[in-house]
Amino acid sequence: MPLTGPEKAVLMLLSLDESAAAPIVAELDDAELRKLSEVATMMRTVPAASLDDVYHEFISRTATAVAVPRGGLTYLRRLATRALGESRTQEIFQAEKQSGLDRIATTDPRMVVSVVETEHPQVIAAILSQLEAEPAARIFEALPEDRQASVIQRLATMTIVPAGLLDGVAAAIADELPPPEVEASISVDGAASSAGILRKLGKETSTNLLARLDEDATEIAEQIRRSLYTFEDLAALDTKSLRALLKDVPQDRLVLALKTASDNMKSKIFGGMSSRAADLLRDDLEALGGVRLADVDAAQREIVGIALRLEAEGQISLGGGEELV
Repeated sequence: MPLTGPEKAVLMLLSLDESAAAPIVAELDDAELRKLSEVATMMRTVPAASLDDVYHEFISRTATAVAVPRGGLTYLRRLATRALGESRTQEIFQAEKQSGLDRIATTDPRMVVSVVETEHPQVIAAILSQLEAEPAARIFEALPEDRQASVIQRLATMTIVPAGLLDGVAAAIADELPPPEVEASISVDGAASSAGILRKLGKETSTNLLARLDEDATEIAEQIRRSLYTFEDLAALDTKSLRALLKDVPQDRLVLALKTASDNMKSKIFGGMSSRAADLLRDDLEALGGVRLADVDAAQREIVGIALRLEAEGQISLGGGEELV
């Protein structure tokens, strides 16, 4: 899951030498520091490649934009307060209320989508038509895939939008968005959290719950099922089930999945094969070279998906005790 802006800021600050980080922290106001503190408290682990991605994004942005020194408007307001006094400064710096469209454009796209995804595609298209290309693209990208085609179809054929109606809709949507001062957020893997709960409910209860979800939210049920098991959990398969699974797994996907697997998992896989097949797999694994972690994760999820399908068909038993479905 992509890191949020505050998460990126925390990750970069913590990666810097103290002498480099201290001047940056000194420029932050109390509210900004509180946001970063809240996010840092909740962060546990991040993918190994995330820091590189944050550095690359920082370099890319600084190549096309110049940071306003000393906190921009906040610093200017501080100077005005010293020179003119608080009362006069408030009169001068009294900001107009941000329009609904401005709020939508400057809010985290995921938060915007959580509010607008139930709206009619025509309404979403109308909102996007009034935004700059960059924020519009980020919001569109965050929409569920099954909504994107209908929204872009309506947007492409749109010629006029009633101004009064659009302003009212944008204001209503903006009112449902969280206020700017609490927009710091952290990434949440809801499917994994749901799976963790189901693991503790016991096999029968979890199976019944997922069966009920299948009736109204099949895709969500499948996401939770995939999160119930990791690739490493497949080491608990009995020999018969493991061999049945390996028959359905393409060799290239298995090699890729084993790239980051534990020694125990590798031994389990090798033990489920003939000596010749195991030797060939070892050779392929040694010759694999460097690969992207995202590709390894995808291969592992694919194999877990195959295992879930085979269990649904009654060909294997994932077992693993009462806590697993």
